[in-house]
Amino acid sequence: MVKELSIHEIRKTANLDNLGFVTTEDLQPLDWIIGQERAIEALKLGLGIKDGKNRYNIYVAGGPGTGKMSAVRDFLSRVSKSAPKPPDLCYVHNFENPYNPRYLELPTGTGCQLRDDMKHLIERLKREIPKSLESDEFKARSKKIGERYAERRNKLFEEMETQSRQLGFAIQRTPIGINTLPLREGGEPLSQEEYEMLTEEEKSAIREKQVEVQGVIQENLQQIAHVDEQRESEIKELAKQAVLFMIAPMFDQLQERYGAVEKVVRFLQDAKNDIVEHLGDFQQGKKNDAQRMAFPFAVAQTDPLKRYLVNVLVDHCDTEGAPVIVEESATYTNLFGAIERRVQMGVAITDFTMIKPGSLQRANGGYLVLNANNLFRAGLSWDALKIAMKRGEIRIEDPMQMLGYSTTEGLKPEPVPFKMKVIIIGSPMIYELLHMYDEDFPKFFAVKSEFDTEMDRTAANEMNLARFVHTRCTESGLLPFDVSGVARIVEHASELSGDQQKLSCRFSTLSALIKEASYWAAEDAAAAVTAGHVQTALEKRDGRSNRIEEKIQEMIERNHILVDTSGEQVGQVNGLAVLQLGDYAFGKPSRITATVHAGKSGIVDIEREADLGGHSHTKGIMILKGFLGERFGAEKPFSLSASLAFEQSYSMVDGDSASSAELYALLSSLSGAAIRQGTAVTGSVNQKGEIQPIGGVNEKVEGFFKVCKAKGLTGEQGVMIPCQNVDNLMLPEEIVAAVAAGKFHIYAVASVEEGIETLTGVPAGVRGEDGLFPEGTVFFRAEERLDQIREVLREEDGEESEQPSQEHEGKSLAGEESEPQ
Repeated sequence: MVKELSIHEIRKTANLDNLGFVTTEDLQPLDWIIGQERAIEALKLGLGIKDGKNRYNIYVAGGPGTGKMSAVRDFLSRVSKSAPKPPDLCYVHNFENPYNPRYLELPTGTGCQLRDDMKHLIERLKREIPKSLESDEFKARSKKIGERYAERRNKLFEEMETQSRQLGFAIQRTPIGINTLPLREGGEPLSQEEYEMLTEEEKSAIREKQVEVQGVIQENLQQIAHVDEQRESEIKELAKQAVLFMIAPMFDQLQERYGAVEKVVRFLQDAKNDIVEHLGDFQQGKKNDAQRMAFPFAVAQTDPLKRYLVNVLVDHCDTEGAPVIVEESATYTNLFGAIERRVQMGVAITDFTMIKPGSLQRANGGYLVLNANNLFRAGLSWDALKIAMKRGEIRIEDPMQMLGYSTTEGLKPEPVPFKMKVIIIGSPMIYELLHMYDEDFPKFFAVKSEFDTEMDRTAANEMNLARFVHTRCTESGLLPFDVSGVARIVEHASELSGDQQKLSCRFSTLSALIKEASYWAAEDAAAAVTAGHVQTALEKRDGRSNRIEEKIQEMIERNHILVDTSGEQVGQVNGLAVLQLGDYAFGKPSRITATVHAGKSGIVDIEREADLGGHSHTKGIMILKGFLGERFGAEKPFSLSASLAFEQSYSMVDGDSASSAELYALLSSLSGAAIRQGTAVTGSVNQKGEIQPIGGVNEKVEGFFKVCKAKGLTGEQGVMIPCQNVDNLMLPEEIVAAVAAGKFHIYAVASVEEGIETLTGVPAGVRGEDGLFPEGTVFFRAEERLDQIREVLREEDGEESEQPSQEHEGKSLAGEESEPQ
């Protein structure tokens, strides 16, 4: 039985008078996430399991505008407050291997303290060490050491001279070396003239002696050099002892302060040992100043004392609980950090103080939130993140090395243990693709938290939505909403969900509406936002997006697009479609026509033949063939030629929501029963003739209503929808008013029979015990037309079968007559 819907069935209004508030200022703010109980439970599970293998990370899936990011941030902010603070992260110089800086993890707040302590210590040592080495006591002890070794040095020189004289040579010391001079018998040096007067045998003897003297000199010079080394070593050791005596209490104090951290104690010990080994670095200040003054341009220089400093990468001093880091741009360097370089005079310089942290270091010990679109858009980030989770450590590497390219030698900081929960927020489609094509994804993201797009429309959820409005008003400094304003927000939440029994969870869209309604209320100088202001905001929003819709409506009004809203036509019906333009959707009526003629080609879908029909639409046409075959060809051959078309359609048509309208057009063309053009149709159909629900019912009804309103409401116009879609109706107040006044009608049908009767005013017909439909019904007339087509085809087949035999007989006779007697 066809049902015409009442105004109470086509829109569910919100009555919040029993909630006990006048404006939202009377309500408590909302301090939890509504409508996402399933998702929150999954988040709790993922965050609660600590397996130590980085398996239970979380993928948060959901449609756009459901507030995934805001909900995750809010949930993590509350969970993180009760979690322990992670340690501060620092990098220091590795005195054993300078190319591999070491990391330090210190209790929260002590990272910066260690940095400042080391900075102050080095500044102090730069003053105290030179003073210590220039003190009178140090100079006196150094002088004694120098005098002692000077005596040994002089003694060696004396012995060298004595040995040389014994061999007949004198030694002459010069700034550039030692000369040997041959002696006469009286012990005086031999002059050049006297040497020239000697015989060759005498000269040869002198040269042989000179070789022996050179050996003596070489031996003694080695001993003198050894004495000098001992002197330098003893003075250096004296300096070490003096400096170590001075700095030991300073380092002991630091070791006592940071003694609980073994790696810090080791660093302090290594730094102390290195300082006493490189005392000259603390006396280079004046020399460096002199060098800088000697050159009128910058010279690439590094501070040798920088190796004693501390590079604090992450300081959690101001962090409340565990850190929550949301990385909006998940590039490799933003995630893993970088080793910066400074170019001076064409030379790239770097050291451990130029190591910069990424999101992984900042989130370590807490939670890292990533956007799936950004993460997978950056080429290296996803692969590098998986490697980090597999290894259980965070490495700061050159991105080029990740790609396999050779790079210049640089720092390779010690990797930091990976200790965090990673939450990726993205669409369900990305989740499915990763699950299907990335075998590592299910291993590391074992928990899926899926955000729903709607929640049940209960009194409790309506109250929660009212508190949500209050929270948004308070956070953004907006005007409060009165009861009517909140009620209109609740109704719009149902409109967004397309269901009277549901409320939309697209909180970002609702938040934008709340702000816009508050703006229009402020423009009216109102004290609170009313339903009228919310309606104004909705109308203004549609007005910013409905240019194309208005153009189509204008073309229909001017008959550039042919759509009849009155009268009757055979084989013609108004179908309804939804056009989606960004975030704006609207209904568009389309004329669907069907023609039937004798033939065996079956039903021709013109959209498909023109490559304008999608797969779902093609399936709908094939279902029509099944329905017609069962109704009219169960006991007789079923043959016809028919064509179906969306008139004035020049783009892709897909979906099966117009399949019932196409079937009505076919039945009308077969039976000759005219269809009322004032009633538009939507709904899919199955092979048994049952009408099935479709989507976008509100947009479709509203789209046809606007056309009827523009051409003039007659009181006979309306829309026929599947009965299952009644709960989806949240029609605008204007349509509700037209229905109440009897100027527009909404019909709910369950079967093809109900639909064709509503459109034609003629009974569909039910096959009787005699196997026939009642005379005059739509199905009787359709079957009668099919019988006529069947008869025409039978006669045509008979003529074709007789023609060849007659020709054969004629040839036979002709052949007999031509044979010789």
